[in-house]
Amino acid sequence: MIRIKNISKSFGTIKAVNQMDLTIQNGLVFGMLGTNGAGKSTLLRMMAGILKPDSGQIYIDGEPVWDNPKAKSKCFYISDDQFYYPNATPSDLISFYKNYYPTFDETRFREMLNHFDLDDTRKINTFSKGMKKQVSILLGICANVPYLLCDETFDGLDPVMRQAIKSLFEKEIGERELTPIIASHNLRELEDICDHIGILHKGGVLLSKDLEDLRCNLLKVQCVLPPETDEQLKQSLDILKIQRRGKLLTMIVRGQEEAVMNVIRSFEPIYYESLPLTLEEIFISETEVAGYDMQSLIF
Repeated sequence: MIRIKNISKSFGTIKAVNQMDLTIQNGLVFGMLGTNGAGKSTLLRMMAGILKPDSGQIYIDGEPVWDNPKAKSKCFYISDDQFYYPNATPSDLISFYKNYYPTFDETRFREMLNHFDLDDTRKINTFSKGMKKQVSILLGICANVPYLLCDETFDGLDPVMRQAIKSLFEKEIGERELTPIIASHNLRELEDICDHIGILHKGGVLLSKDLEDLRCNLLKVQCVLPPETDEQLKQSLDILKIQRRGKLLTMIVRGQEEAVMNVIRSFEPIYYESLPLTLEEIFISETEVAGYDMQSLIF
């Protein structure tokens, strides 16, 4: 388990992370979502022990991460723009990473490079962005650590490769309880893999919930009702977002489906239905409630 206790981090006058508190359970895919500048990358670097928090503490399996090689050896950090030595080949990386991860599986790494059609003798600086990202992910998997810290993991990968990596994650989770923590702007890429999501906003945690629990308590409802019912609906329901086009009303409502639909029925609509919410709609709804005004960004 990773425990983040009241951490803060500033860069000059910029407060990147502000008294953040978060718990990440083992064996789940944790999706870390956030607005631009929310602190996702800074948080991942602190979790990996690369950056030191100004205050607070991060624990991995009960041990503090900062300046603790034992705790650091339990996680592998994949940055958005992974650094490689200029003339390094995938084979060269084996001895490098074995110094830091004694459990690194050299045989499996070579097998997986071959499976992904990556030449282990070719210089990595000649690889495409997607190929470099594949090498990073395979290094993380073969390090055999319990925690994989991924910053924009699927960026640069084609659709087939994205599914292959997701399948690889699922296999590792099932076999050895790998815990991937994935920070991403591409919400659609996380929707079919995440068990739990944390939404970061302005350096803090807006919410942290199981995705299914969140979906159960957040509904998208469409109904046909006259405009004069709008105020009554707002008083009767916890509406996060409401949009009207003529008589067609679309709402995102917090609450249990049966209770919400009973209220809608009481207004005797001509038509009504509950629709599934996408992860992107959940993200936008929750961040708008927190004051991130999407409409002000649309010209």
